[in-house]
Amino acid sequence: MTAEQAAALIQPGWNVGMSGFTGAGYPKAVPLALAHHIEAAHARGDKFRIGLWTGASTAPELDGALAKVDGIDMRLPYQSDPTVRAQINSGHMQYVDIHLSHVAQFVWFGFLGHLNVAVIEVAGILPDGRLVPSTSVGNNKTWIDQADHVILEVNHWQNPGLEGMHDIYYGTALPPHRQPIMMTEPGQHIGEPYLRCDPAKVIAVVETNAPDRNSKFAAPDANSQAIATHIIDFLQHEVAKGRLPKELLPLQSGVGNIANAVLAGLNTGPFDHLTAYTEVLQDGMLDMLKSGKLDMASCTALSLSPDAAAYFNQHIEQFKDRIVIRPQEISNHPEIIRRMGLIAMNAMIEADIYGNVNSTHLMGSAIMNGIGGSGDFARNAYLSIFMTPSVAKNGAISCVVPMASHVDHTEHDVQVIVTERGLADLRGLAPQQRARAVIERCAHPDYRDALTDYLERAKAGANGQHTPHLLDDALSWHQRYLKQGSMKAA
Repeated sequence: MTAEQAAALIQPGWNVGMSGFTGAGYPKAVPLALAHHIEAAHARGDKFRIGLWTGASTAPELDGALAKVDGIDMRLPYQSDPTVRAQINSGHMQYVDIHLSHVAQFVWFGFLGHLNVAVIEVAGILPDGRLVPSTSVGNNKTWIDQADHVILEVNHWQNPGLEGMHDIYYGTALPPHRQPIMMTEPGQHIGEPYLRCDPAKVIAVVETNAPDRNSKFAAPDANSQAIATHIIDFLQHEVAKGRLPKELLPLQSGVGNIANAVLAGLNTGPFDHLTAYTEVLQDGMLDMLKSGKLDMASCTALSLSPDAAAYFNQHIEQFKDRIVIRPQEISNHPEIIRRMGLIAMNAMIEADIYGNVNSTHLMGSAIMNGIGGSGDFARNAYLSIFMTPSVAKNGAISCVVPMASHVDHTEHDVQVIVTERGLADLRGLAPQQRARAVIERCAHPDYRDALTDYLERAKAGANGQHTPHLLDDALSWHQRYLKQGSMKAA
């Protein structure tokens, strides 16, 4: 049927699970048609909002379109759309920010409520009803299993060569019946290439022909290149110390320009026969596969720029045996992450002097995007690295502060902090030692003296000396920015 006919089957108040993970593999037509349907309902004076569940962020045709017609009551587990963000921060839209590895099991546990319908993009449907997944898997397996109804979008733009690149694991179970997940290396297949779906659940099939919407990455700037150099030097040091093998351990890289710059540095760096076990395969990792630096990559989504996507589609046979696309509950699974011993590299908004990291909120209260999978990897990786430029807003904000205004990753999960100024290895250091390392190696010179002054005053005036803080002063930098537009003292 048409997208309009399919959208009309979705009812007000329903929880809708849609495919999509960082701009890849999301439904292209039904969400737009649903937005028009909701807009018409509102014009009639009818209430119409839905709960929207995905794998991660999607695209303007989904998140943006539904938010602009006031169609989303509750959003989870991750978003990056400006309209959605504005509605969350105004209090108009509820938002559950959740570790990506937890989403599927929370649905199975019944913690998130009932899933009424799944809207899933696929690359094809086989005669026996099995589904060829698209450029992302995300939570699609769980949505199909748990939803009362299923709407399928068959996207003919997606390359038929995707068939066989997926590994859908059907071995998960609820406690106390869980068994070990038998995976020890990134390229291992433990499932099957297709999604299963009870045909009786399918209430609509919609045909589309539209590309994923992923932006082009900015060329690495001087700060990103410096961060990449610090990380590569550190990894070389770890190899020399015998703490890493010469081919390193499997890489995990978060989303964004800095992460892409680090991958570009690794592509010209001294390490060969690398592997990756990550959630998102970006341009930088595709370049490493092309060059031969990267032997194998496991992910849950192919989040490629238009140029990279075109190259991938033209040369897909080069990658069929070197890329595995999995459900996010497996790509982000703590058990597997710890067993393989990953090197996790993720971006942050700010870190405090003791190594607590804020990766989600601006000035303590306003959500940016969400925690995504960074917590899954940071707590369980062999090496947990967080990176950011040392300042933001042309120097008005220090990304190293006395106390983080929001904490997503505590000091216990943060091993290495990197800015363009340097790298602080915090492993084995007590809090005051960590503070000196972060200030001396990562803080911008414009803020270094003020951070040192805060630490010394805290040591003199705090009620305890393990992690000394002046509670009246700890968040004064953020207050100063909100009032004056800069963290710098007048």
